[in-house]
Amino acid sequence: MKQFFTTMFSNNEGTSYKRVLGTVGFISLVVFLFTSGEAHKAEAVSAVEYITIATVFGTVVEKFANNKNNSTQL
Repeated sequence: MKQFFTTMFSNNEGTSYKRVLGTVGFISLVVFLFTSGEAHKAEAVSAVEYITIATVFGTVVEKFANNKNNSTQL
């Protein structure tokens, strides 16, 4: 079981903090949705939507920025 979590949260450079933060955020959201009132659930889902959009956008920008930097250094 430990090996599973180690490989799930790591990449070829070491620990993937995006995966760790994503998992912690998901667990927090699930706990919040079960413990909050009905009025706050729509706000929580909306907040997760914006966070997801921002992280996907950041990942795309990071991917293109790294390729540009790597090609100029060669």
